[in-house]
Amino acid sequence: MTQPLVAVSTDIRQFENYTWHAAPHQYLEAAMSQAGVLPLLVPAFGERIDYDALLSRVDGVMLTGSKSNVHPSLYGGDASEANGPYDEARDATTMPLIRKAIERGVPLLAICRGIQELNVALGGSLATEIQDGEGMWDHRAPQSDSQDERFAIRQSVRITEGSCLAGIFGPREIEVNSVHRQAIGAIAPKLQVEAVADDGTIEAVSVIGAKDFAVGVQWHPEYWAAKDRASAQIFEAFGDAVRAHEARRAGLAHAAE
Repeated sequence: MTQPLVAVSTDIRQFENYTWHAAPHQYLEAAMSQAGVLPLLVPAFGERIDYDALLSRVDGVMLTGSKSNVHPSLYGGDASEANGPYDEARDATTMPLIRKAIERGVPLLAICRGIQELNVALGGSLATEIQDGEGMWDHRAPQSDSQDERFAIRQSVRITEGSCLAGIFGPREIEVNSVHRQAIGAIAPKLQVEAVADDGTIEAVSVIGAKDFAVGVQWHPEYWAAKDRASAQIFEAFGDAVRAHEARRAGLAHAAE
């Protein structure tokens, strides 16, 4: 099995007297072990990045979750401190990366903050503090010092019939975790709903008319990918799409010789 490169978003973090461009271990481990790809961290340098050059060298893009939120100025929301924290360097990097990946037909997997970035990048908006809405479930992580408890699989989502995820799971309910206080508000015109929670929260989307795999999920399949079958299947499907893209790219290069 080949091990193609996948571009991975990074967060700006300040610690040990350095500015770090970082991504959590769980995403990278799931990409390596379940998707069978080699994650390549993309520094959050915004417009300084040549996205065409980057995407000509990788065969997939993965957007990670984060404690930070997409800056509300990008979708007409309330840019108050209460809706933070923010990471504008990441926003400046992921927005063009998403659009360019979709344009070029590079497989895309967007997780948690990633699905929110995907929606905003394509013209949608976000809803904040969704747990305060009437009839809404509390999607935030349980308060605990244990990460396993915070990321426990504890809610059902319904997979939309005929969707991309239905091709992976079938049109049924699957059990997932939930660690978010924001969600998709107005869905972008180019996105279709792939899965919803019992309270109507959009839990997964795909890009309408995408040239390749382009899916976002609000939950965290990376955390249990080594133990939970449904979590692993998302990464396996992404990995298959990445390898198919690599094979097509290699074929085109060979034909051009």
